[in-house]
Amino acid sequence: MKADAASLLEKARHAYAQRAWADAFALLQATDAIAPLGPDDLERQLWSAAMLDRDQDSQVAGDRLFEAYVEAGRYDRAAYWAFFRGFRLLALGEEGHATACIQQAQRLADGFGRECAAHGYLILLAAQKELMTGNDPAAAPLASQALAIGERCCDIDLVAFARCYLGRALVRQGRIDEGIASLDEAMLPAVDGKLSPIVTGLIYCNLIAACRQVYALDRSREWTEALSNWCGTQPQLVQFNGVCLLHRAEIMELNGAWQDAIAEARRATTSLAHTTASEAAAGAAYQEAEIHRLRGEFAAAEDLYRTASRLGLEPQPGMALLRLAQGRAEQAAATLRRVLATTKAPLGRARLLPALVEIMIAAGAIEEARDACQELEAIASRFATDILAAMASQARGEIDLREGSAATALGHFRAALTTWQRAGAPYLEARLRVLAGQACRMLGDEDGTELEFDAARAVFAGLGAAPDLTRVAALTRPTNLPSHGLTRREIEVLGLVATGKTNRTIATDLGLSEKTVDRHLSNIFDKLAVNSRAAATAYGFQNGLL
Repeated sequence: MKADAASLLEKARHAYAQRAWADAFALLQATDAIAPLGPDDLERQLWSAAMLDRDQDSQVAGDRLFEAYVEAGRYDRAAYWAFFRGFRLLALGEEGHATACIQQAQRLADGFGRECAAHGYLILLAAQKELMTGNDPAAAPLASQALAIGERCCDIDLVAFARCYLGRALVRQGRIDEGIASLDEAMLPAVDGKLSPIVTGLIYCNLIAACRQVYALDRSREWTEALSNWCGTQPQLVQFNGVCLLHRAEIMELNGAWQDAIAEARRATTSLAHTTASEAAAGAAYQEAEIHRLRGEFAAAEDLYRTASRLGLEPQPGMALLRLAQGRAEQAAATLRRVLATTKAPLGRARLLPALVEIMIAAGAIEEARDACQELEAIASRFATDILAAMASQARGEIDLREGSAATALGHFRAALTTWQRAGAPYLEARLRVLAGQACRMLGDEDGTELEFDAARAVFAGLGAAPDLTRVAALTRPTNLPSHGLTRREIEVLGLVATGKTNRTIATDLGLSEKTVDRHLSNIFDKLAVNSRAAATAYGFQNGLL
């Protein structure tokens, strides 16, 4: 029997070293049935179960490790495993049970008689809570304190984890270079395979999330590829595989590989179907919905946005932009106002504000669009990344364009266009070319207009972006064949309505009587079958009249 156990254990350790998690777990379980596993092999069993997302098996192994270390008087290690269980229970939303485990870990760590790594992990948990509540200035010193304990206790997992949390806190304070440097340093032992399996995956995911949050696209691409390679070396991996596929789908969408992005998002959904990662599953549904929306497949997009919502993710700004594409600008505006009212973190608001600017312009709420743009510019100034600056430039250009300042708008569009070209984002580049083309037209530069529209049309056609192709077609439709029935003067009045001007101001600008402007506006409503200035404005933008 001992010989059988020894043989199985040797095979189990080999499988573990090869990251064959299912094989390692089965062999360790078989060994344990013959002769109880020691602490080191119990730890291998726990990590194998965790990488397979087998929570119950992982907890059983963790309980045995905890009891073994308590019995041996190793309260430092017992505290670690009590912490680890509490940490996992928090992720599962079992706060009562988690709190009891964390308190137990604190008591055991304090009873050890000297500083131990568990103290650092417990401080790191406090840092995490501050990050979750948006108190980033408080999170940074806590992460630094945990890092110092990790270095003194020579716990490489704790050091890497603390650097990761410190980087996240610094990034969210606008200290981008310092934060990214800390995140990069956290990744070094992960890439070198020096960390525990679960900690390695968590570091990857935290780092990519932090880079995405500040639109550090080059880093996001780099570390997503590294995560993909790491997952690729572990065919039996369950725990992080779906998250990896989701990040890959996001990068593919940005790169313009939309069909591949849909396939990857669906693979992520399948991979996550039997796991506890509902947040990632919601992200996969949202990601697929975005591409369906951009391709004009509105019914499929709506179904997936609703799936994301059901799984706990706020499906914005995507669903609001869907409503805009459906001609429901006022509903889109109300939705984004509601979401922004409860979104306090600047970077969270930055994700919503560009859509708000677009929607408010379409709805004729120019002042609200201007306020959103100013807030986005302030956030871009605080966090000082190229992508945020490009987003703010585009928003400012859109407002300038609607107010007739075409030359100024074109300058903003050119600045943003350069950034998106460097970022390798063809769809976003094409959207800017359409705006630049409209500015060129207002300046009387028909050659420039044609060049911009042609370049945009080619990209949209390659991507299958049907709504954008329709918009370009409307913008290039000969002006002597209007399908809307509006006269040139009525289009001119509609353009001024879209800037938020009153009938009296429009009359003054055009040298008309206010009564004449009233009549023009009444005709516009009748011809477009709308009953409000906002609806007429939305129609104008959606059909290339403005």
